[in-house]
Amino acid sequence: MSGPGRLLRSPSLVIGATATGAMVAVAALAVVWTPRSPTAMAVAERLQGPSARHLLGTDPFGRDVASQLMVGATTSFAIALAAIGLAMAVGTALGLIAAARPGSFLSGLVLRVADFAFAFPVVLTAMLVAAIREPGAANVVAAVALFNVPVFVRLVRGAALQVTALDFVAAARLAGLGEARILIGEVLPNVLGPIVVQATIQFALAILAEAGLSYLGLGVRPPAPSWGRMLAEAQTYMGRQPGLAIFPGLAIAVSVIGLNLLGDGLRDLLDPKGRRRLPSG
Repeated sequence: MSGPGRLLRSPSLVIGATATGAMVAVAALAVVWTPRSPTAMAVAERLQGPSARHLLGTDPFGRDVASQLMVGATTSFAIALAAIGLAMAVGTALGLIAAARPGSFLSGLVLRVADFAFAFPVVLTAMLVAAIREPGAANVVAAVALFNVPVFVRLVRGAALQVTALDFVAAARLAGLGEARILIGEVLPNVLGPIVVQATIQFALAILAEAGLSYLGLGVRPPAPSWGRMLAEAQTYMGRQPGLAIFPGLAIAVSVIGLNLLGDGLRDLLDPKGRRRLPSG
């Protein structure tokens, strides 16, 4: 089956890409336009239901919920992108170094440091960072990135060890290529598939982590909108205005489920064994 046809026969990929694409589009749109100011307060309009003026109602401070959700999407995706991008870059480099000379002191040191970093949950890491600095987006990026570096170290090392055992890598060594050129030119392109799949899944977890940290008051600082803080602020008013919790909760759910489905679809698409599992027409 042709490439486009194969994509359409993978429901996870189609649904995941559609949901993720929709949320990314909302986040991108919020950079240049929102229905109303997400931070402007209007006490006279507090806790209103959905209307033509406020599509999803208003919060306890009279702020437009729809606008907050849109800017919250920008916040969540920007933080997740920065954190996972940083973790992927550092983790991939360290994973390749660990795979270059398995069993060496340097390889063992990389793995032990990765294990040590992985022992600290993301919330605890954020609390430690916040104890040194004030809570903010940079702290969330640092905490989420630090937690995810070991994931990519282990993944890249395992995949790279499999690739370095193949004949074309041995041929590259016989041709006199240096270790760095072999790792970057021969090994890295052949492990990009698993890296992309894992990055998609970790991206979903990063969005959850950002929401959780903001819910606890360790994330982005007011008045910048955040889905997690919207949930925290909605607790007191669940009986009067349940939409205050439902809408950000749905936004988080759609983003996380969409990214996980996208990751599953990409795994089927990029993994040769996975491709054989796809229906052929």
